[in-house]
Amino acid sequence: MAANPKLSGQNAHYIYKQLVDFTTPGRVNPIMTPYSKALTDAEKHDLAAYLATQPGKPGAAKNKDTVELGRKIWRGGIADKGVAACASCHGATGAGIPIQYPRLAGQHQDYTLAQLVAFRDNKRGNSAQMTTLAKRLSDDEMKAVADYIAGVK
Repeated sequence: MAANPKLSGQNAHYIYKQLVDFTTPGRVNPIMTPYSKALTDAEKHDLAAYLATQPGKPGAAKNKDTVELGRKIWRGGIADKGVAACASCHGATGAGIPIQYPRLAGQHQDYTLAQLVAFRDNKRGNSAQMTTLAKRLSDDEMKAVADYIAGVK
């Protein structure tokens, strides 16, 4: 389901952090919050470790017309808007940086876009950096980045 994240191959530390964040006011989700609150700390660690060992599944860009814009933002940011390159935190190949930044390569466009909008609209408050950056992106720029990263393998 494109509305849900692809978690296979995600960094275990990042998954664990998100499971903890779902139990705080910074990341409330009607589905995940109750499940996360029901898990023990050990179960959160175990679930994160399991998902990290599963092979990641590739995605594909939907809109070939915006992929180039997404690639430019991913690799170089938008200097005049103060938007850092996505790759500076999430890595050139979208593999992420363990503990701090998630793997995004192959992630569903719809999910990535929804998260960018949630950061922009203050509906997801567990990353001040992403909130700041998302507020500087237009809807079209968000869509282009989400589409580009879906096709990164």
